[in-house]
Amino acid sequence: MFKRFSIAFIIDIFALVISLVIAIEIKMAPLFYYLSTYFFQLFFFFLCWQLIAIITGKFNIGRHKTVFNALTVVLISNALALLLFVVIKNLLPPLSFSRIVLFTLSGLATLAELILFGLAEIVYHKEEIPGVDVDVQEEFISKYRFDHAAILDRLNVKELAKHHRTTKISHEIEEEVGTAACNFISQYVDIKEGTTAIVSTTTRFNVEHLPEKKYAGIVNLKKTNDIRYINKFFESVNAKLCHDGMFVGCVETMELRKMRILKKFVWGVSHVYFFFDFILKRLFPKFPITKQLYFFLTRGQNRVLSKAETLGRLYSCGFYVISEGEMDGYYWFAVAKNSKPAFDSNPTYGPLIRLKRIGKGGKIIKVYKMRTMHPYAEYLQEYIYETNKLDEGGKFKNDFRVSALGKFMRKYWIDELPMIINLLRGDLKIVGIRPLSKHYYSLYTKELQENRIKTKPGLVPPFYADLPNSLEEIMDSESRYLAAYNIAPFKTDVRYFIKAFKNIVFKRALSK
Repeated sequence: MFKRFSIAFIIDIFALVISLVIAIEIKMAPLFYYLSTYFFQLFFFFLCWQLIAIITGKFNIGRHKTVFNALTVVLISNALALLLFVVIKNLLPPLSFSRIVLFTLSGLATLAELILFGLAEIVYHKEEIPGVDVDVQEEFISKYRFDHAAILDRLNVKELAKHHRTTKISHEIEEEVGTAACNFISQYVDIKEGTTAIVSTTTRFNVEHLPEKKYAGIVNLKKTNDIRYINKFFESVNAKLCHDGMFVGCVETMELRKMRILKKFVWGVSHVYFFFDFILKRLFPKFPITKQLYFFLTRGQNRVLSKAETLGRLYSCGFYVISEGEMDGYYWFAVAKNSKPAFDSNPTYGPLIRLKRIGKGGKIIKVYKMRTMHPYAEYLQEYIYETNKLDEGGKFKNDFRVSALGKFMRKYWIDELPMIINLLRGDLKIVGIRPLSKHYYSLYTKELQENRIKTKPGLVPPFYADLPNSLEEIMDSESRYLAAYNIAPFKTDVRYFIKAFKNIVFKRALSK
């Protein structure tokens, strides 16, 4: 892969240099004078061109499904690079230079790359298995290298099954993922036992076509970041495992990815690269408009995933965490099946979310909020509670589900502004008990649970009037509020609102 990347990089530089010389000639300017005068501007243009090329995967020769797809990526990459430079050029006047040179350079370089990259794609596609897509080919090789169950089902060669259940497979796994990860896998599944399936794949096809039997363990050696339909993949694994069956996999978390990128290039360049990587592969998938563009450019591969999102997806698909750890640049997890998947079609993924909360009469209401946690974090409430318990104020301690932007929004109640929609719809009132999730609601006493559902939840909870420090104090605070509210509703709400206002303004009582 590095060889192909290097060839593509050289082709790109060659096309740019030749196109630049021709563009300067068309401009009828002295070559060396023009280069020395606009050296910094040209260097910055080249830098933008290369960064966008790396991010969009333009240099991945032979990895595209067809030659047409590869040429499409070239067009999109070059258009984005030109757009980026034009925007920055307008913001920074010192970067200005001839538009004729700029657009002629971009056009000629794109034309040259379409021809050269097209030829390179044709050459490399001929080297692959005829008629087989590159990704399918790699999965074919991985499957027949590691997946003993598929071999038995398709080829019925018993000697191969025995061969794959010798100590040699440990060595092969070690070569694939490293010694530490191999030892981690061996702790939770028996890699020699016939009831364990070991695959190295990014598609659920290779899981769906395992023999129809219940496995005690399934291991996937490929990172979760490259799986396009992650939940569908986890759901397929769930279907093949027996109850309490183990699933072992890995992911490059957002934090590990940042560390890798910042070490990849020299200081400055790595930060610029990380910025564009964050925009394209972290923000684009979160918005409906850019989501389709993101999947068109990347095919869902190498996406940015946080630890919270990965575990949340696993919990939503019927698993719970047994063990976890960081090894060789990846976060490895061992999870056990304990239920059927939730098949959630509306997870908390976009910026505006609707959370299921218990309202008046025990009715489930959907409370609007700005998302402050990583996607699928709502499925980790029980896990966080069992692992970290509660902090002062009744919030979960060391809650890694909350994003950096989320902490800022919570601090100034920005995340709760959309709850005004619920107020207008009649789901909430201005002052009242906090709308709780099912798990948090289950932590309350039976008596308080019954009292809570007799009235509507509110935007301003008694918490900001009494400022309790523990779950017990929160329950006492809400019990006092409900008792007073049952006697004098309007008077109680006014009194609690004034007290909460004073605490927020003068005592700086903030949300966590």
